[in-house]
Amino acid sequence: MDAIVRNLQKTNNIERSTYIWNAISATMLAMQSPIILAVMTRTNGTSDAGIFSIAIAIANLMMYVGQYGLRRFQASDVNEQFSFEEYHGMRVLTCAVLVAASLGYCVFAQTFKGYSSHKAAAIFLVCMVKMIQAYSDVFHGNMQQKGRFDVAAKATAIRYIAEIIVFCVMLILTQNLLLSAAVCVGVSIVLMILLSVNAGSYYCDSVKPVFHANAIKGLLIEGFPLFVSMFLNTYVGNAPKYAIDNYLTDDIQALFGYLFMPAFVVQIVAQFIFNPVITSYAHLWTHHTEKSYKEFERRIYKMCGIVLGLTVLGLVVAATIGIPVLSAVFGVDLGDYRKELCIIMLGGGMLAYATYFSTVIAIIRVQRSLIICYGVVSLMSLLLSGLFVKPYGIFGACWLYVLLMGILSISLYIAMKIKLEQEKSSLATK
Repeated sequence: MDAIVRNLQKTNNIERSTYIWNAISATMLAMQSPIILAVMTRTNGTSDAGIFSIAIAIANLMMYVGQYGLRRFQASDVNEQFSFEEYHGMRVLTCAVLVAASLGYCVFAQTFKGYSSHKAAAIFLVCMVKMIQAYSDVFHGNMQQKGRFDVAAKATAIRYIAEIIVFCVMLILTQNLLLSAAVCVGVSIVLMILLSVNAGSYYCDSVKPVFHANAIKGLLIEGFPLFVSMFLNTYVGNAPKYAIDNYLTDDIQALFGYLFMPAFVVQIVAQFIFNPVITSYAHLWTHHTEKSYKEFERRIYKMCGIVLGLTVLGLVVAATIGIPVLSAVFGVDLGDYRKELCIIMLGGGMLAYATYFSTVIAIIRVQRSLIICYGVVSLMSLLLSGLFVKPYGIFGACWLYVLLMGILSISLYIAMKIKLEQEKSSLATK
């Protein structure tokens, strides 16, 4: 066990190692669904592929129940308002809620939405994979807080790679979605213990979770706006998939999943750029000087330029080689969906902006504004999903995605800008 930790810690340059391994980790996370979906389409057909696509959408939603939005708060808690043991205790509780919520949803869907037992079980197992990700995240947040995000990134990268390999090999050998997912859960648990928990024990006094009432109350209060915002962020981002699940078929869900993958990759790649800078942003913000404010603002607009570049690149790729590449990857003719792919890529860029602005809002501690922004857009998605998707199918789902992401990114930018202007005025009067 010590040898594993020594290898994870080994580096000549922590900052460089952090960026490299975080890039690898983010890439593996971004590629998990496309690779598994591509293999599943060939081994099991589009129906199971559609089930897996909606399972990922629901599991990502449940993952934020387990994380409770506390990763960003924990990583930027440079003054250690709460101890790791308290964060750990909170995470045990939220992951228990995740399991109960996942099971409850599957039972509800089987009873009232007409899910087969096969579909319900597949969704539950994929949710358990995300539960492991949510639980191990508390150790990674502590490592990031202690300046060793590179160790956390190595642990997650290895686990993501193993999950891809195990899931795909099992699909090829068995053509059984449930068995493949179950084996993946088992392997993920083992790797979490060997890597995340094992390495995490070196960066805290104790890994034993504690359940102090005051700490739980404090974390519930601090994390609630972030939890709601990330939960609703995922809900809004996947609203077209949920609408397709309600009104269309698993085969159409699979087609939308194929088209949606490039936009998802853009958002994940943007996140890998965001995550390493959280702690440095927090240090700049807490200095409360004109110099630190100017640097903070400069970094924000620099990152906005990077996201814009990623979005434009994604649109160019979508309009040129996107459809042939996706058709080859998934083994399905998508020649009639070039327009839809470009629309989705535009929405993916907007989602990347929304994710970044919400990250900044968490750092500057105006999380309550997130609830308003995400709440309004979520309500819009509930009201508009049927109007867009039921009569217009995939084309309507694509435009629904762009509309929701556009409104979300603009509203979050306004909320962030208001706080930045308040800080600027405050510094000017000193």
